Amino acid sequence: MPEERVKKILSFLEKTYPDAALILHYKNTLELLVATILAAQCTDERVNKVTGTLFKKYKTAKDYANAKQDVFEQEIRSTGFYKNKAKNIIACCNELVEKFDGKVPENMEYLVTLPGVGRKTASVLMGNAFGKPAMAVDTHVFRVSHRLELAKSNDPDKVEQELCKIIPQEKWTRSCLVLGTHGRRTCIARKPLCSVCVVEKLCNSPDKTCQSK
Repeated sequence: MPEERVKKILSFLEKTYPDAALILHYKNTLELLVATILAAQCTDERVNKVTGTLFKKYKTAKDYANAKQDVFEQEIRSTGFYKNKAKNIIACCNELVEKFDGKVPENMEYLVTLPGVGRKTASVLMGNAFGKPAMAVDTHVFRVSHRLELAKSNDPDKVEQELCKIIPQEKWTRSCLVLGTHGRRTCIARKPLCSVCVVEKLCNSPDKTCQSK
């Protein structure tokens, strides 16, 4: 992967999306943890609707740990896979209370041991809550990385490794946000808006809806 090409792509996207940021609403690390678990297989917009009410009721890890699963399931039902998500969030917060004094650990190795927390969720927390370099590969980052030939693997964890090799560490979190924003606004799944894409001339994807002149 030519270093100059990667720099160009990221530079164009940075200038195009200076407002790139997480869409999930949160006021603290625990809220971001819960919101990110809920966001699996669900839109961030839907999660925000649910957490708008949820976060008023559940303030601490202990509150979630003490939640009645059947009640909690109904409170998050519209996010999909609600039974599994409810089970994971309650179990996760139980561990936070028992092992981490109710606080979310600032360590990737500890985070991925929590129920419902994979590398993507842990990376979201590391990069956005703790300010540590991290590459969170969600569905948008995954799609854009493939279309722009920044990564080849079909495994999100391996795509994370591929991106980390070609993007400077200090830019991991920011790059992930601009790639994700590009995926939501322009390089959309079914019919990418190639005619308005700032990196269209650097893209050779078979999914393109227009061709460079």
